[in-house]
Amino acid sequence: MSSKLVFVTGASSGIGQALTARFYRAGYRVAMVARHEAPMREWATAAGWSDARCGIYAADVTQVDSVLVAARDCIVRQGLPDVVIASAGISVGMDTAIREDLDVMARVFAINNVGMAASFHPFLEGMRARGSGSLVGIASVNGIRGFPGHGAYCASKAAVISYCESLRGELRGTGVRVTTLCPGYIDTPLTQGNRYGMPFLMQPDAFAQRAYRAIEEGDSYRVIPWQMAIVAGVLRLLPDKAFDRLFAGRPRKKRALEP
Repeated sequence: MSSKLVFVTGASSGIGQALTARFYRAGYRVAMVARHEAPMREWATAAGWSDARCGIYAADVTQVDSVLVAARDCIVRQGLPDVVIASAGISVGMDTAIREDLDVMARVFAINNVGMAASFHPFLEGMRARGSGSLVGIASVNGIRGFPGHGAYCASKAAVISYCESLRGELRGTGVRVTTLCPGYIDTPLTQGNRYGMPFLMQPDAFAQRAYRAIEEGDSYRVIPWQMAIVAGVLRLLPDKAFDRLFAGRPRKKRALEP
């Protein structure tokens, strides 16, 4: 129990898996959380990870009580985490004119937003009492402006940015830090089906390296890679008419129910 502990949701693939691996390499003990236990266990075994340093928990972040059970099990088995990373998320297109897509939007918010708050909640009081800890929300540069056909995802990630900012203010002076990470385009299953260009596309391990540094340094907000911070800043300053013209006709994200 001498090394630090990181609790990561969405740890079975993509950004969550890469972040888990980066923290493990840094000497952390890890708590891996995702809906299905078997893929995480197989991956950790293939990596040669020690059972003494790796806990695996099945939880569905859309079910608040499921996350709470996993968090309590983690505290009992491994202790109170030093870092909690809410990485579980989905990215899918939607069309407000289609009734079924309203259910898709509700699921996006359930995972990307309510799931994040549920992942932080069980550890807040313990971290406050200890006077230390880091809560990390994975947002996106797509939360900075809304892109056509991507309303659910953009809105959910904009909400992540605002939520983490609110939480940071609430925890000011407690010793508990909040870090908002805004990835650009990362080569994961969430982006591999995109039908549009993805500038500055990064591999998950490269993202995880920079994200690890941002978390360890206590950054409150960081866009990764830095080039996307410039792009996002320019887009944020564009007048609405210019922004709308720029993205008119851009291929849209595939809808969940699209054949």
